[in-house]
Amino acid sequence: MLYHAFELMHTMVKPARLASQVMQHLGTSPFSPWFYTPIAKPMAAACEVFENVTRRYGKPEFGITETKIHGLPVPVEEQIVLSKPFCDLRHFDRDERVCGKRYDPKVLLVAPLSGHFATLLRGTVKAMIPEHNLYITDWRDARMVPYSDGRFDLDTYIDYIIDFVRWLGPNTHVIAVCQPAVPALMATALMAARKDPYQPASLTLMGGPIDTRRNPTEVNRLAMTRDISWFEKSVIATVPWPHPGFMRKVYPGFLQLSGFMTMNLDRHVNAHWDLYNHLVEGDGDSVLQHRKFYEEYLAVMDLPAEFYLQTVKTVFQDHLLPDGKMMHRGELVDCSAIRKTALMTVEGEKDDICGLGQTEAAHDLCVNVPIDDHYHYVQPGVGHYGVFNGTRWRTEIQPRIREMIRATEFKRRTAQKPARIIRRAKKAA
Repeated sequence: MLYHAFELMHTMVKPARLASQVMQHLGTSPFSPWFYTPIAKPMAAACEVFENVTRRYGKPEFGITETKIHGLPVPVEEQIVLSKPFCDLRHFDRDERVCGKRYDPKVLLVAPLSGHFATLLRGTVKAMIPEHNLYITDWRDARMVPYSDGRFDLDTYIDYIIDFVRWLGPNTHVIAVCQPAVPALMATALMAARKDPYQPASLTLMGGPIDTRRNPTEVNRLAMTRDISWFEKSVIATVPWPHPGFMRKVYPGFLQLSGFMTMNLDRHVNAHWDLYNHLVEGDGDSVLQHRKFYEEYLAVMDLPAEFYLQTVKTVFQDHLLPDGKMMHRGELVDCSAIRKTALMTVEGEKDDICGLGQTEAAHDLCVNVPIDDHYHYVQPGVGHYGVFNGTRWRTEIQPRIREMIRATEFKRRTAQKPARIIRRAKKAA
């Protein structure tokens, strides 16, 4: 009934939206007599704000067609190089006919599956492309995945990461933003325990809930105040017809969005009030900035119910990973098995989603990673979003990740040289 109520609400508000669009046109068209009245701009501005708040937002495009390498514009082409039922592995291919052959490190950017599309990391991607051979997990909206494609839970998520790393091959650097910090760490531990030759060269965890008992936020406290049966009964819905995922159980994206909006309701109300004033004043730059942010922020996707419930239970309630009890398809996940993967954690000083210390906890679990392969950084003055987007990300965080990756690459190459020399000596003898 939850999903049906949401669809009914959109249907009921549609006539008002159509009327609003007409009024907005009358207030902005020079061919309309209303255009020359004092109330034209306020009326059109109010109608646009109403339309922005009530319309559906589809999946945005990355829209990255160009980057700059050493100041030279280089075309970029998006390619889906591997496709699975719930995710596409997307590659940002730089035109080497323009920039020349590049030998930049391979990076797998694991986007969060937490209600927003992978395009939320557009700023993250733009900053990484010039100096990295970049791939990203582009998760699909669960309501668009046919029921016949089967279930998707946390174990499947981990399998996907392992498959993507293996497909990319050796010396792949993995960066997990927010929610995927846990499955990315688990995938790395499993590959290490299996002595997989393709285990990641480095793993960067950014604002991820490794141990939510450290400096718990409102999100963490909410998860602890209800048992898992409450979540199953209260926030899980069935995708209605005619969506391709008809009959699939999901955690609707609109519920996740409402939770995020409620946490900072005053800020969002003020932002839309500012939008109204900017429209009346004709401040086009501010209006464009608002539109760009909210077209991304209000575009949400449904999560598979199995994945959502298993994550809430094991990560936010039972804390199985930091307690050394996490299992993956009957196999114990032992982070101490990680020895060859450099580990970096990044946190925001003012993060109200993932508190300080929650991501850093990964270092306490990976006790066998060499001491000089441990990196931790706290960015002053930023919240959760600022950890992976914005000016501080581009100028302070991303350069540190880049240097860590380069340092790891240098160590790998220098470690291989003695082995090659020994092999050549044996061959000559």
